[in-house]
Amino acid sequence: MRAIGQDGFGGPEVLKVMEVERPQPGPAEVLVRVHAAGVNPTDSWHRASGGLAGTVVRLGWDVSGVVEAVGPGVTTLAPGDEVFGLPRHPLPAGTYAEYVTSPARHLVRKPGVLTHIQAAALPLAALTAWQALVDVAHVQEGQRVLVHAAAGGVGHLAVQIAKARGAHVTGTARAAKHAFLRGLGADELVDYTETDFETAVAPVDVVIDTIGGAYGPRSLRTLRPGGVLVSLASPAEAYLADEAAAVGRRAAFMIVEADQAGMREIAALVESGRLRPEIDTVLPLDQAAKAHELGDSRRTSGKIVLTVAD
Repeated sequence: MRAIGQDGFGGPEVLKVMEVERPQPGPAEVLVRVHAAGVNPTDSWHRASGGLAGTVVRLGWDVSGVVEAVGPGVTTLAPGDEVFGLPRHPLPAGTYAEYVTSPARHLVRKPGVLTHIQAAALPLAALTAWQALVDVAHVQEGQRVLVHAAAGGVGHLAVQIAKARGAHVTGTARAAKHAFLRGLGADELVDYTETDFETAVAPVDVVIDTIGGAYGPRSLRTLRPGGVLVSLASPAEAYLADEAAAVGRRAAFMIVEADQAGMREIAALVESGRLRPEIDTVLPLDQAAKAHELGDSRRTSGKIVLTVAD
C-alpha cells in the first residue's frame, strides 16, 4: 500500500510516498481503509524532531474511513462501518496511508451528515478542545472563556464547544478572521496585532492557550480568582501551575488522549448542528509535504486534510 513516511528529520521535504506492507489487525483491533486523514501541528513536530537515519517514521493520527476487517475479540464494529477517530494517540498511528490499524475502541461511527474529509478534520483538534474545556476546565453555563488563536484548528472547535456548553466566548485572531469566528458563535473578538488582550478582555473563568510562550503568564492575568488556564502548546508550559497557584488560579498543561467517550460527545454535537469543522485546504496524499508547508505557516483557518481513497 502507499503511505507517507520519512527516514530523516527536517522540513516538509523529508516526507515521501513509500510502498509498505499493508497491516493486519491484531486482537481488539480493526483495519480501516483510509478515506481522509487530518493534518495537525503535532504531525509537523514529529516530522521535524523524529526519524533517525535508516528508521522509517510514519505520520498522522486523524482518520476517517471504512472498516475493512476486524481482529479477534472485536464486538463493537464490523466490516463496512464508516468510522472516524484518533488511533493510539499519543503513540504513533500512521494514518497518512491507504490502510491503518486501530484499537476498535479508539474509533466511533462517522455521523452521516459529515463527509470523510470533514470527519478527518475533527478527531485530534476536537478532542483536544473537548478534553481541555470539559475534562480539565469543567466549563459551565454562563462562564466566560478566552480562546487564543481562535481561528486555528483547535481554536475554532473550542469556540463552538464552549458555546454549546453555554459559555460567553472571546477569541483572539487577526481582524480578517473575525467574520468567520462570529459565524461560529464567538461573542467578542480581539485583534491581537492591534490590541493587548490583557486590557481588552474582561476577567474570564477559563483560558485555552494553543500558543504558549509569553501568552501563558499574560493569560493568567486575565483570570478571575479560581479561574483555570489550560495550556496546549508545550510541556514547557507546566511551570505555570506554580505561578497560578501563587495567585489563587489554576493552570495545567494537557496532551490529548485517544478517547471513545469524548468522540461520541463530538459526534453528538455534530449531529445536533452545534459543531462543524472548517476545512482550509484539501490535498491528495502524495502532496503531504505541501500540506505541511501550509500548516507550518500558521496562517490557515480551520484544518488541512489529505484525501486518500475516493
